[in-house]
Parts: sequence; structure tokens; C-alpha cells
Amino acid sequence: MSTRSQRRGGGGIVGAIRADVERLHGAWMELVFPRQRGRGHSVMGKWKPETLPQKIGYRVWSILGLFGLLILYPLTVVGLATRFYAAKLDSTRTRLGIVGVTGLALLGWGLLTVAWGVMSYIEQVDIPVESVLAVAAASGVATFSTALAATCTKKGGRAVTVLFAYPFAMTALFLPPVVAALVTPSLEGVVLEPSYDFAAWALDNVLHVGGINEILRSNFELEGAAYAGMWLGISFPLGWFLGIVIALANLVRPSQ
Repeated sequence: MSTRSQRRGGGGIVGAIRADVERLHGAWMELVFPRQRGRGHSVMGKWKPETLPQKIGYRVWSILGLFGLLILYPLTVVGLATRFYAAKLDSTRTRLGIVGVTGLALLGWGLLTVAWGVMSYIEQVDIPVESVLAVAAASGVATFSTALAATCTKKGGRAVTVLFAYPFAMTALFLPPVVAALVTPSLEGVVLEPSYDFAAWALDNVLHVGGINEILRSNFELEGAAYAGMWLGISFPLGWFLGIVIALANLVRPSQ
């Protein structure tokens, strides 16, 4: 560690956290006041309040930002970790291209469908038409979602990536194990039962606001293809959340 870094307290994890917090707080201050974020090297320098009302407003806004950091910084850490794994998936998409990624998804779903048909033929299982249609629909949605996620990531900007690419990517990741569990009894305890427990917890602890849980319980029953519908509904808000925290991480630590 250099002497300069030691004096500034800028080495290691502590220095990285301090730099992150300073960037976040500077971005917060710049929402209201000019020239706040990253002005140390600027000729004009950082803007500072001069009048008493400006100083009071500046101080109040700064304190509010410090309280906001208690929420924002943990989300930034989540975004940094998510960005690392998202970069791994994106590198695969870059190597294969949109057509390659879509073809790979189509191949995987095709093999699953063929394996399901062969297993059913060997075990002499009479498959209901509804199950066949559910698997076919989920296969189409997962493949289409993979293609859309790859296209939005490559062609769209940051807003398109957050609004569409991440939710579609979550859909493509969630549907395969759920549908596999629907057609493979040995996977029910691994996928479907935890999904049921999670749905019950969400209804009792998250969706009780405004009686949403009662509406869902009275109009829907969690069985069969409803599991796929549940995870399809979860994939979009989760994708938006991950996209937002990655955007927050890019604000604090721009990716190379």
C-alpha cells in the first residue's frame, strides 16, 4: 500500500467502500445542486452554497442522502455481485450471438420434450392434452424469452436492458426447472414443493396489502401449469429489480 493511500485511508475494502459512498452521495447531491459528483479534477470545482438558505438546504439534503445510503449501498453491493454473473452470461451471448443463444435454448427444450415423450412411452403413461399444451407453451415462452433477452441486451440501451432484457432472461432461467418438475415426478419435491411454500409465504407476508392475497386465493389454484405462471409473474419484477441494482452499481463503479 502506498503512503498516499494510507494517508487518505484509501486502501483495501475500507477505501473501496469510502469511494463508493462518496460517489453515491455526490450523485444524490447533484439531483438538486450543480457540480457535486466527481468535481475534484474539474477547473470549475465543486459548487458550494453561499447564502444562508442555500447552506440550510444543502445541509438538509446532505443529511437525507446519508440516511438514503443505508438502503442504497447494500443494493449497490447486490448490484455489483449480480453484474459479475450477468457479465458471464453476456459473454456467452456475445460468443454465440443471438441466433446461437436462441438455437441453444430451442435445442435444450426440444431435448426435454423428446426425453419426456420417450419416458412416457416406456412407462406407458397416458399424458393429458393439457399437460402437453402446457409444456409446449412453456417451451415457446422460454425460447422466445431467450431470444428477446439477447436481442435487447445487444441492440437496446440501458433503459431497454433494464425494462426488457433482465425480465426476459429471468423468464428463460425460471421456466425450464419448473416445467421439468411438472413432467418429472421425481423433481416435484425439489422444485414444486418449495415453490408452493414460497407462494404461501408471499401471500401471507407480502401480498396481504390491499387484500391481494385473498383475490389470488379465491381466483387461482396453484397446481399444474399455474406454477409456470407464478414464476413467469415473479420473473418480471425480479428482473426489474436486478436491472436497477446493476444500473446503480454502474453508477458507483462503471464497468470496464
